Amino acid sequence: MEEIIKQFPDLTDQQIKQFELLEPLYTEWNAKINVISRKDIDELYTRHVLHSLGIAKIQPFKEGAQIMDVGTGGGFPLIPLAIAFPQVDFYGIDVIAKKIRVVSEVISALGLKNVYAEQKRAQLVTKKLDFIVSRAVTNMPDFVSWIEGKVKSKHRHELANGILYLKGGDLTEELQSFPKATLYNLSDYFSDDFFETKKVVHLPL
Repeated sequence: MEEIIKQFPDLTDQQIKQFELLEPLYTEWNAKINVISRKDIDELYTRHVLHSLGIAKIQPFKEGAQIMDVGTGGGFPLIPLAIAFPQVDFYGIDVIAKKIRVVSEVISALGLKNVYAEQKRAQLVTKKLDFIVSRAVTNMPDFVSWIEGKVKSKHRHELANGILYLKGGDLTEELQSFPKATLYNLSDYFSDDFFETKKVVHLPL
């Protein structure tokens, strides 16, 4: 938590409280429905919350923006971003019902009004978004095929509308077909060793 407050000094007391509640909420729900590995639950704030907020370092979202998290899993990056940007509309989807149940329960417990999650395949989504975010659910070619046609043509942010993707490792081969992709190293923002190979990939669509 200390690192989150240091990295995001403008958080309100309510936002800090919501972030603080994530650990007891996920500890409780993870005991019932395993959505985070046992090892990672002890590193929740670094490996899940701060990692999710790496997107906020690359592109802070403007009021009224619409963001979709595809394959949200246990709610990352969806829930940390929804806490960080209360004036932005977030929509999370996953094909696994039990994961969406946990996400929905956490959203409810935090009192978040700007985020909604449901069990759905990305291909079935009909709305258009400013950005589509995700955390390493599949390779980029497949991911792009899932969300084609779901990005608004009118840009409102510094970065062009498209994908903001949390990924690790060497992405050279995976991104060969996407010359417009830009990589942002999270190690430039966060000092923990966990972020050494972690990146945000921005792909305009």
